[in-house]
Amino acid sequence: MGISWVQILVVAVLLVLLFGRGRISSLMGDVASGITSFRRGLKEGADTPSVDDATGPTIDGEASEADSDKK
Repeated sequence: MGISWVQILVVAVLLVLLFGRGRISSLMGDVASGITSFRRGLKEGADTPSVDDATGPTIDGEASEADSDKK
């Protein structure tokens, strides 16, 4: 026996009565901003080059491996 739409409606009405419409909408806004920041973090992480790249990280004033190969 599954959950019917009437049961879902009753639970939704009870939630609105207990928490109020403003509190639920602010909670959903917080969830949405958390998802947005998570996606932004994933996107920024994909754009950042990893340390395992062929050139590797360089320190100011030092030549990278690619620069030493050119000489």
